[in-house]
Amino acid sequence: MTLSKSTLLAALLGATALGLGANAASAADLRIALQSDADVLDPDQSRTFVGRIVYTALCDKLVDITPDLEFIPQLATEWEYSEDGTALTMKLREGVVFHDGTPFNAEAVAANIERSKTMEESRRKSELKSVESTEVLGEYEIKFNLTGPDATLLAQFADRSGMMVSPTAAAEAGADFGLNPVCSGPFSFGERVAQDRIVLNRFADYWNAGEINFDSVTYLPIPDTTVRLANLQSGDVDMIERLAATDLGQAKGDDGIQVESAVSLGYQGITFNVANGEKGDNPWGNDKRLRQALNYAIDREAINQVVFDGAFAAGNQPVPPNSPWYNANHTVPARDVEKAKALLAEAGFPDGIDLEVQVPNTTVPLQLMQVVQAMAAEAGINITITSKEFATLLSDQSAGDYQASQIGWSGRVDPDGNNHQFVTTGGGINDSKYSNPDVDRLMNEARASTDPAVRKVAYDAARDILAEDLPRMVIYHQTWIWALDSGISGFVPYPDGMIRLEGMKKDG
Repeated sequence: MTLSKSTLLAALLGATALGLGANAASAADLRIALQSDADVLDPDQSRTFVGRIVYTALCDKLVDITPDLEFIPQLATEWEYSEDGTALTMKLREGVVFHDGTPFNAEAVAANIERSKTMEESRRKSELKSVESTEVLGEYEIKFNLTGPDATLLAQFADRSGMMVSPTAAAEAGADFGLNPVCSGPFSFGERVAQDRIVLNRFADYWNAGEINFDSVTYLPIPDTTVRLANLQSGDVDMIERLAATDLGQAKGDDGIQVESAVSLGYQGITFNVANGEKGDNPWGNDKRLRQALNYAIDREAINQVVFDGAFAAGNQPVPPNSPWYNANHTVPARDVEKAKALLAEAGFPDGIDLEVQVPNTTVPLQLMQVVQAMAAEAGINITITSKEFATLLSDQSAGDYQASQIGWSGRVDPDGNNHQFVTTGGGINDSKYSNPDVDRLMNEARASTDPAVRKVAYDAARDILAEDLPRMVIYHQTWIWALDSGISGFVPYPDGMIRLEGMKKDG
């Protein structure tokens, strides 16, 4: 039975809102409600979207982006590729220190790259695979020697692979760095209580301190969308990320709330365990016809209307239909229940088959999977929904302790970031353990060229294969929607979904 919003509010609001109300924020403190809790706070190990939101305040990167997706300086002030594309030289910002007082310089960057490439627990290895070595050319100048041209490297440096951590703290803590992360961003780590809060404090020695107007920022995981909005309306939080599309009308009708939005770069869908341990050795992992059957059993346009009030976009690829990287030869498929049944029968399951899908314990993913569950049942696919806290879901997915997982990706500026690490052999986030030599070759070819036309040919050819194999099944592309107290000014919406605190202020 699906609970109504009013029922959910009555059941959940009391504990959450009362707990927040006891510590109402002052004007110098910013409280942001997140859809889920972050995973480990180590840029080399982490993978959650909300973790990246926290990093925008905690860990500066070599490169940042504009709202129009242009690369701009952050810790690197300028850069230049060699004529043959096999080397990238960066000049670095002077006068920057990490939160522990360690100076930021070329030696620190070299140490960060080495850690990302060699630490056993690092998920950044595939993102930095093209970096063969680094050369310190001066105190504030570094050269990255590449195995070949890599069109994706700046985009990687604009994300976690470019987030700089203190080499001193990293060397001391090793894999436990995330328990007390030390970076160089506008805020330093204060405390963390799992599933309750992450508190960061203003860093007085930040190089761009004049743009920071809060003494602290507190991130509060509140999985239920209705409860998040209620806490904003009551004044217990100042801002919420991922306002539910179904709550958009209510938020816009409240004079005390302002709403901002931006079309995302990412997608949401279902990832299948193809060969990740014993649980990958099952009909769904071994026979692509079953995955194809589920692909035909669902109506993506109907899902967009029912779950998202038409605010999002139906999808079937890691990039949205309006992207120049979209493969028009594989348009969003129409629902075809009979074809789904035929594929099941062909695979040896004419009477139907069971599938367990793990789902984050937040409102929208559960609503999505309930609709998918109902649609799939008409084709003979009996889906069991297993709800998990998001960090637990990710951990189980990495370990191969799953059959299928409702999960997505917030998206990256370069299409490589939505593809390579998920579908290449040994990719850092290839939790399917999908492996196809032709896909590997095409994805690596796309990385090696700086010509968009050449890259598009490679991505299209890879899509031809992936549309058949379906290790992951894209369902929709979302629009980021933020809701803020009307007293907050200076917030700029970005397509990457991040909350950049520079320039933001709070009245009162």
